[in-house]
Amino acid sequence: MRVLIIGGSGFLGTELVRLATAAGHETAATFATTRPDAALEVTWHALDVRDPARVASVISDVAAPVVINASSGKSDWAVTADGAVRVAMAASEQGCRLVHVSSDAVFSGARVHYDETCVPDPITPYGAAKAAAETAVRLLVPSAAVARTSLIIGHGRSVHERAVHALAAGTRDGVLFTDDIRCPVHVEDLAAALLELALSDAAGVFHLAGPDALSRYDLGLLIARRDGLDPARLPAGRRADTPLPSPLDVRLDSCATQERLRTTLRGAREFLRLDPYFAGR
Repeated sequence: MRVLIIGGSGFLGTELVRLATAAGHETAATFATTRPDAALEVTWHALDVRDPARVASVISDVAAPVVINASSGKSDWAVTADGAVRVAMAASEQGCRLVHVSSDAVFSGARVHYDETCVPDPITPYGAAKAAAETAVRLLVPSAAVARTSLIIGHGRSVHERAVHALAAGTRDGVLFTDDIRCPVHVEDLAAALLELALSDAAGVFHLAGPDALSRYDLGLLIARRDGLDPARLPAGRRADTPLPSPLDVRLDSCATQERLRTTLRGAREFLRLDPYFAGR
């Protein structure tokens, strides 16, 4: 199978590329600015998803039956929302199978528990862009799979893991919130589940998050203990006491999706204890 991974140079995209090539798929991937090292057998394409002609050209030239959009522009509407629309339009024109990666940021946290049937009600610019992208993808490519996920953790390279190390070392200001709760997922589990969805004909909305609901502070404690850091050095605080707009308690219920997958979505308490990358350290 030929697979095109949009955003292949990112944290999640890198793992998708690794798993796809390891499974023997002919893999192409895109990068926005810096071409990754050519250690894997993958064909790289420079792509700015804000350029509609370039998006159409890359998807047409690669001619992959499967496209996974793992790109991330955070709150940049032109990338996160409009870019996703351009990818969906080009995938539809080429008759590609499309898997679009979304986020739990599409929810406000008002109801805490969210399953796949819940309607987005974002309260941040990033959440609004992701919600708009979901709507467009489902309209333009009804056969697409839209996969919402949560905090992505793995092998010490995620944003949250690096933040924990910096806070413990005193090289970064800030706190870890005790009232900001999510359902972290390991990058390997997420990538494997996305590939499984990509190679199926499943359509609609799916939730790919771990079963453990943890505050960012409690997640930081688990990371610190795994990595041999002093948990007492991690500063705690409450997001509710700051002017930072963000949902507080958003728990993705992935039970219905998990029943349809062979890939197991492990909880953070399990994968942070058993991460083989740190075995023997």
